[in-house]
Amino acid sequence: MLASSSPRREEILGRLGIHPLIEPADIDETPLAGEPAAAYVERLAVEKAATASRRGAVVLAADTAVVLDGVILGKPDNPVHAAEMLRSLAGRSHEVVSGVAVLVGDDQARAASAVEHTVVTIRPLSDSRIAWYAGSGEPDDKAGAYGLQGAAGIFADRIDGSATNVIGLPLPLVDRLFAEVGLDLLDFRT
Repeated sequence: MLASSSPRREEILGRLGIHPLIEPADIDETPLAGEPAAAYVERLAVEKAATASRRGAVVLAADTAVVLDGVILGKPDNPVHAAEMLRSLAGRSHEVVSGVAVLVGDDQARAASAVEHTVVTIRPLSDSRIAWYAGSGEPDDKAGAYGLQGAAGIFADRIDGSATNVIGLPLPLVDRLFAEVGLDLLDFRT
């Protein structure tokens, strides 16, 4: 079971031949006062997994944040807000952090969680490119107002860490967490 409505997470798993039951977890995603980004995304992933948990189910949950200068950039409210975010990221490096949790709803209630960190460097962007991308609609549902799997792929000069983390689900970490709870991720292929 995937405790997420993210089409990107579903697509990433689908590339492995894994087609989970989609059960988005409805939780309060407000950061706690002074909560560091890594603690925030891990807490949300664990809460989402616990909320979606059912006896006999294996639940995978994740939450991703784009962090610039210690500030979590959420999803843009509108194209103007998207352009502001893109301007702040242009010509700089920022961090993408994802919390991932795996919970096995059995008698042992096995669980594992961790955080993946990836540094992304966005090249300098002209006002016309920012306006084009912000107005495209693509940044609307994306943290930090960009998605490297789409047209914004031309903006990244460098990715240090997991590329699938930046897209929304760090597969190497997911695989390790499944192993921690005694499962093989690839056993879930259909």
